[in-house]
Amino acid sequence: MIAGDVDRAVEAVWRVEGARIVAALARMTGDLGFAEDVAQEACVEALGSWREHGVPANTGAWITAVAKRRVIDAWRRRERLDERHRTIAHELREATDLDWEPIDDDLLRLVFTACHPALSRESQVALTLRVVGGLSTTEIARMLLVPVPTVQARITRAKKTLAAAQVPFETPDPSEWRARLAGVLGVVYLVFTEGYAATAGEQWMRPDLADEALRLGRVVRALLPREPDPPALVALMELQRSRFAAREDAEGTPVLLADQDRGRWDHGQIARGVAALAASDALARSRGTGRGAYALQAAIARCHSVAPSVAETDWEQIVVLYEALGRIAPSPVVDLNHAVAVAMATGPATALRMVDALAASGALRGSPLLPSVRGELLSRLGRTGEARDELRRAAALTANDAQRRVLETKIAALG
Repeated sequence: MIAGDVDRAVEAVWRVEGARIVAALARMTGDLGFAEDVAQEACVEALGSWREHGVPANTGAWITAVAKRRVIDAWRRRERLDERHRTIAHELREATDLDWEPIDDDLLRLVFTACHPALSRESQVALTLRVVGGLSTTEIARMLLVPVPTVQARITRAKKTLAAAQVPFETPDPSEWRARLAGVLGVVYLVFTEGYAATAGEQWMRPDLADEALRLGRVVRALLPREPDPPALVALMELQRSRFAAREDAEGTPVLLADQDRGRWDHGQIARGVAALAASDALARSRGTGRGAYALQAAIARCHSVAPSVAETDWEQIVVLYEALGRIAPSPVVDLNHAVAVAMATGPATALRMVDALAASGALRGSPLLPSVRGELLSRLGRTGEARDELRRAAALTANDAQRRVLETKIAALG
């Protein structure tokens, strides 16, 4: 077997099934850090074994079984092999088929563990994106707009904190759910965001991540049916996921919103998203509160999803929704999207002033988002040379190959 093929096979298993493997091992060991270590050791063993013997039919089962054996070996070394461990070891020795069925609840337990109140919100996010999302520290750093060493330090501290606090790997009691809800929803949203628009690599989207985030969101909604935020997040993810089939062509080239075939959108999923948003709104009204950040984003997505075309989209309503979102959940990305909506509603001149003010503040430095938007606005204003320079800057900053091709196509179109 060619080494490069094996490397790609192992990488594919880790990206697609790594979170479930770690979750299963964490349930078995009760130690999240140890679970990730033995899973990665099993991947290293796979590199050597698969080159010699070939890639097995069920790669996830192979790595999981090897990791479990490593766990048992570690227990033996610690002289802690009790009857439960003997039973597990016997089952592994006697198994003739390495069937492995991931348990959905394992992943949810992993998210709740990573969002333990003992951790800071920043550590919760970094740890969950690393373990559940399977993202590298570099990808997480790009997503969060922080240096790579900062992400590495957060993940290391998080694992040490969980170990020192002896946090059990289990879904907390219902009385503890609300205390962790914001963190759980926050990381589920970020995992979906990476699935919607990958920060790096060759793929424009990662549907596997988006679908896993949506599944987790639905489970959390069922756990807390009286909370308005879970259905709001589910609504947002349903509406965004409904467009995936139209967001790239057969060759994997991104298709921007204005060029998408809206007939390819999943209108059943749009209907589910609209219904989930209505349910969230009803729960918020029953509490006497307004829409939260997820509900406002879902309302924006709804405007796009029900519009027959870009020209017929209710851009004025989207501007109002972004203004509200900026007040309750301010961020540079929200401000940038607000400017894009203003450009569509009233023209690029006002929007460019907003983007220039954002650039002057130093926000989004190092991100391709700001020069990409600024280049579009300059192009619409006829300032072609400046637009070309900004788009080139954006292309140099992006780590996603598909996004870079889109920007290069735009640069070429400017002449």
